[in-house]
Amino acid sequence: MINDFLQDALKLLVPGNPNWYGWAKTDSDGNKIPNYQRMQTQYVIVNTEHEGKVTRPTDKQINDKVAELEKQYTDNEYQRKRLQEYPSIEELVVALYDADDKAEIDKKRAEIKKKYPKP
Repeated sequence: MINDFLQDALKLLVPGNPNWYGWAKTDSDGNKIPNYQRMQTQYVIVNTEHEGKVTRPTDKQINDKVAELEKQYTDNEYQRKRLQEYPSIEELVVALYDADDKAEIDKKRAEIKKKYPKP
């Protein structure tokens, strides 16, 4: 899975108006920007319906927010890995009623936590 940190950053930078932005169709020289190249910081524009209501964050602000989100994602990798291996909801429900199952579940969770420790 590839996360789109740029769009997440743009939404977070203007939290009261998450749909404030769009993508320029031409560059500063008037050349058409191909669709596959538009989603870059330099081509972020304020949508016409939000002009005057929203100030476009600077490229530095956008890039700093993207870097922050990428760091959060990397720092939380252990959580995503744990989640894939943790017992299922069904296993947990069964363990509520069976002491042997509960001990086994606790052991499995401890092994997973040891395998993927917090940074």
